Amino acid sequence: MTTVALIGLGGLGLFFGLLLGVASKLFHVEIDERVEMINEVLPQANCGACGYAGCMGLAEAIVKGEAEPSACTAGGIEVAKNISNIMGVSALSNAKKVAYLKCKGTSLVTKDKFVYNGAIDCKAASLIMGGSKSCAYGCLGLGTCVNICPFDAMKINKDTMLVEIDEEKCTGCGKCIKECPKNVLDLVPVNSKVRVACNSQDKGADVKKVCEKGCIGCRICEKVCPFNAIKVNNNIALIDYSLCRECNLCVEKCPVKVIDSKAIQRKKAYIDEEKCIGCTICKKACPVEAITGELKGKHNVDANKCIGCSVCAEKCPKDAITMQ
Repeated sequence: MTTVALIGLGGLGLFFGLLLGVASKLFHVEIDERVEMINEVLPQANCGACGYAGCMGLAEAIVKGEAEPSACTAGGIEVAKNISNIMGVSALSNAKKVAYLKCKGTSLVTKDKFVYNGAIDCKAASLIMGGSKSCAYGCLGLGTCVNICPFDAMKINKDTMLVEIDEEKCTGCGKCIKECPKNVLDLVPVNSKVRVACNSQDKGADVKKVCEKGCIGCRICEKVCPFNAIKVNNNIALIDYSLCRECNLCVEKCPVKVIDSKAIQRKKAYIDEEKCIGCTICKKACPVEAITGELKGKHNVDANKCIGCSVCAEKCPKDAITMQ
């Protein structure tokens, strides 16, 4: 009986082994090697900012064409370029974006409607009359965005009670933007030097009643911009970063000083007389008529008029103009 039983068990083992072998052939799913390659270059933060369940999930989505090579905000441009190379597509050159607070509503420039003693959470506070701040669009400063940030890139300034963002740590994942009940956070190019620090869509007269540093929609910025890079829409100034030359004219002319600038000093154009051939291309290109000179003659730059936009330097066919 023992021998018969062993033979029987052996036969069953062989039968099931063959069955599993056939099943593995029938139901085999070919795994694209690019999935593993992409997963290896991803940062393995598994933060979920891309919208997928972990880095492997994103890698599979990219290979399937369901996600872009730049979908990993935590990895930044370098990771996007590596993934683009694996996928055989053009490397992306989009600048890194970071979160930016569109508000200057500190306790010094705006008032509270009431004293809030509830949960330390912006969402909870906003359920009570839209929050305690007199400006319905301002930062409540209770740190919901700070708590959701997976990269420790945000904190509340105890003096201003506004959120501060560490642009070195920020990956532009957008989680804070989705969580903010006041929509007072936005993604902007990290290398952008000119930004509008206001979120209000009220008319100027109403803005003045609740905040000294709010955009009043006066359109002065729009009128002085030589490049049509700033427009007032729904009573708020908006910047087209693809057009902005960071000349700072809007910053200087804004009557309520709500436009921020990270530019330390505006550069001026200088013409190398030895290289200049007097073609007048720079003169025609200058949006503020800061360049003078006749055809085939030497040209000069009026430093008082020059706004440092560098258009003349880019147009000069002889590289005779530098920005200093």
